[in-house]
Order: sequence, then C-alpha cells, then structure tokens
Amino acid sequence: MRILTLSVAALVAAPLAAPLAAQSISTTASREPSWKKAEAEVAARRSTPGAGQRAKNVIIFIGDGMGVSTITAARIYEAQKRAKAAGGSYPGFEGGEENLLSFEKLPNRALVKTYNTNAQVPDSAGTASAITTGTKTRIGVLGILPGQGADTCRTPAQFPKTLGELAHEKGMGLGIVTTTRITHATPAAMFAHSPSRDWEGADRAFPAEERKTGCADIASQLVGFRGGADVVLGGGLGRFRPRDAGGSRDDGRDLIAEWQKAWPQGRFVETAAPFRALDPKAAEPVFGLFHEDHLSFAFDADRAKEPSLAEMAVFAAKKLEARAKRSGKGYVLMVEGGRIDHAHHMTNAYRALDETAELSLAVEEVLKSVDLKETLVLVTADHSHVFTMSGYPPRANPILGLLRPIKGGEGGSATDANGNVLDQLGRPMTTLGYMNGPLEVRSGGKVLNSTREPTDPDFLQPKAFLVSSETHGGEDVALFGAGPGSALVSGTVEQNSIFYIMAHALGWK
Repeated sequence: MRILTLSVAALVAAPLAAPLAAQSISTTASREPSWKKAEAEVAARRSTPGAGQRAKNVIIFIGDGMGVSTITAARIYEAQKRAKAAGGSYPGFEGGEENLLSFEKLPNRALVKTYNTNAQVPDSAGTASAITTGTKTRIGVLGILPGQGADTCRTPAQFPKTLGELAHEKGMGLGIVTTTRITHATPAAMFAHSPSRDWEGADRAFPAEERKTGCADIASQLVGFRGGADVVLGGGLGRFRPRDAGGSRDDGRDLIAEWQKAWPQGRFVETAAPFRALDPKAAEPVFGLFHEDHLSFAFDADRAKEPSLAEMAVFAAKKLEARAKRSGKGYVLMVEGGRIDHAHHMTNAYRALDETAELSLAVEEVLKSVDLKETLVLVTADHSHVFTMSGYPPRANPILGLLRPIKGGEGGSATDANGNVLDQLGRPMTTLGYMNGPLEVRSGGKVLNSTREPTDPDFLQPKAFLVSSETHGGEDVALFGAGPGSALVSGTVEQNSIFYIMAHALGWK
C-alpha cells in the first residue's frame, strides 16, 4: 500500500475557495423534524473559522459497515501487510499501531449518530437515505420520508429529493461508484425512491402484487433517472437484463439496451479492458457494470475482468473534473466501499480489513486528482458492526492472529505449547471477534469457517451468539473531512447533518 503524501498541514494550510452565491433548494424533506435538527446542528457550527467557505464540488466516500473498530484494525492490517511485502519491516514501522489510513489524515472529524427513526441499530438503506435526503427515515426504505409508503409512488413529487436529483437541478455533474450492485442500498440512495430496498429489479424479490402499487424497481429508476448520470460504475448487471439474456428480470426489459438508446453517444462497458481504454476527459456518459452481482472481494478479484475501487473512483473523479471545466459547474460524486459490510456479515475479518484498505487507497488516489481549494471531501460509514478488538495482545502481534502474552507483563495467563494465551476453557484466543455471526458461510465457491488457522483469509472469527448473518452495530461512526466547508465536521452530529454539511458547502439553502 502506498502512503498518502499530502500532509495534514498541507490540507489545513491550503487556501480555500471564495464564497459563492447561495442557491435555494426545494424538497419535502425540509418539513421533517430530523431535517430541522440537522439544520440547527450545522447552524451552530457556522461561527467556526472556515465554516462559511463554499465548495464547487463534493466527493463523499462511504465505507459500508466501517465502524471505528474496523478503522483501528484496518490501519494495523494495512501496515503489517506492507511490512510483510517489504520483507518484514520498513523505516518507522514498529507494529502497525502507529499507522494511519489515508482518510485519517484529513484535518476535520466528527462522530455520527446512525439510528433509524424506528431502529436503534440501523441498516444501510435508512442510513444512506439520511445522508442523501437530509432526513432520517425507517430501516429498509430508500429515499422516502418516515411516514411514506408504497402509496406515495402514485404522487412521486411528495418524495424527498435525493442528493443526485438536487445536483441535477443545479446543472452539476453526477457520479456513483461502488463495489456492490449499483442497485444496492447505499448507491441507490443517490437516485432511487423505494419502500423496500429489496426491489432492485423486476424479479422474485419484487413480488407481482407489490408492483401494482406503481412503484418502479430500482434498476429501472436508474436507467430512467432524469438527466442521467455522467458516470456510474459498479456491479449488478443481472438486475438490468432479462432472463433470456442471462439476467434476472422477468418483465422482458433489457435496461442496458434502453440506456444505450437514450444515450446513443454513451459508453457501456462490462469488463476491465474496455473500461481502461476509455478517456475520462471525453464528454459522453459512462455506464460500467462489471459483475452480474456484487463485484468480487479485492482479495479474490480477477483484475483482467474487474477494475479496482481505486481505478473506478479515480476515473470518475477525472471525468467529473473534465466536465466541470467544460461547463463551469461543479459535481457530486459518491464512492462506496461496499464489501467491507459483506465480509463483516460473514465474520471474515481478513476480507473486511482488506476492503477497508482498498477504500483507503481509493481515497488516497482521488485526493491526488482533485483540488481541495474547491472540493469538499468527506469520508464516513453508514453504520458499524459488532466487531471487537480485545485481549491485551502485545505491540506488533499479528492483527489476524492468536493472542500471545506481553513479555514482562502482569498476569500470568495460561498458554499452550505454542505460547498462545488460553481462555478459561483452554482455548487459544484471537484479537478480533464478533458478538454474533454464522458458523460457516460459502463465498465465491469457497467454504469459510472457524476451523482454519486465524491468519487464513477464509477463517471466520469466533462469535458469542450464532445467527445466519452477523448484525450491524448501533454505535456512532466517524466522519472525516477536508476542503471548503469541512470545518463544519466537528463534535457529534446526526447522520442527516452530513447532507446539510454538503448542502451548506455547495451554497444550497
């Protein structure tokens, strides 16, 4: 992993853009109590030096499921992986604990409350909707107010406007990048309105009876998104193609063909080679879907077929930067490291930390492509996971390994013949674990379980309670920021305040 060369001092010292004229926005979300609370939170921070600076562009990175414990473990994982690649050590390395992920170097930070209106522990749909609409809502719904349901599909003007819709109203560029299906909860929150996050396509997850409500599936909402998007990159191709063409749609529609008809100059790509051949400065829109389902975990990916998150994010940023130079108007880009969440649901810490390191690299590379004097960059998570780091391991203990005693430390814990610390039942313990999760899972044709060595990429960490899929955590997550308006990133805030921070920086009121 490469180290971010832009220092915190440089980020703080960079001159900020001059204030831009305010622009009004209209959305039904503004009548919600949570909107008003977020508005008040941001208003209370406007006296902070630099808070009044305006941004031309906004880039928000979301590590799906990237809680604070994940960030801590991932910074150690990243450093230990880099040390191993360098032959065991490198200058300044002591054990990985002193390392920082790229986004941890951003100068401003806050804690974010993640609860949904009807749930202490949230899901990605409700949390992502809070970020993209400015109002908290229920668990499992996308782009709708907490009191709305399927009947509102008949009067779509009543839905709150999403960040993507508002950006289009202002003539701004729009980009969405993810390692999940593009119709999955977090990326879909940029453009979709749905009473169920599961209605991704016209398939068995969207029952025929429910379709009578007049609600459109999420894939068709993306293709029919008014004004389109300049760049959309991710997975989920199956939701866009009919069954007889290898997809999952039962309505016979080929949404890729429909998109190409609507955008005859646009470029659709589904493998890495033609994607890498594209010119990011070209004006035509780009639609890339590189897997039938979610993209592969980075550890398992065939890079001849699937581009990395960093590749996609940098391409999107460069394309939107080029558009901004042509049009004179800014852009909004959302980049999701979505498979951190999926690895955690499996209780597979190896891939969860590896995906977090991939997101860190994407942030690092994008920061090289943008001007922080005119671009607000935010990095956050939608929610956490029940992921723990414990047991008093010594400095430099392998983060994915077994606990060993601290030399000269107090205690006198029992150890096995290999020097590993034992619990009261005589079992060796790992540093990383989960409060709940499955005994065994299948992923990419492999069986992952807890009988492997802890450093094996297919090892599942121990857990206290057994459930088919590990659950989210309800604690606060971190928000990091740099660029104009990032001075508002401070203290502890409601999750929908992130929307208001972006809106304020862009001069929307």
